[in-house]
Amino acid sequence: GDVESAERIFQSIKAKDIITYNAMVKGYVGNEMFEKALDLFEQIDIELGDVTYTIV
Repeated sequence: GDVESAERIFQSIKAKDIITYNAMVKGYVGNEMFEKALDLFEQIDIELGDVTYTIV
């Protein structure tokens, strides 16, 4: 996938929610960018759902 475009879109979203974070983390994992996925996971400042833990 086009990770750079996804990152730009993600950064432009002011009110990120769990769905937004899940999509970005899953995108990183799907592109084998595990360190970025983990870094973003650690930045999430909202209550996590089971889906988030499953992705990571």
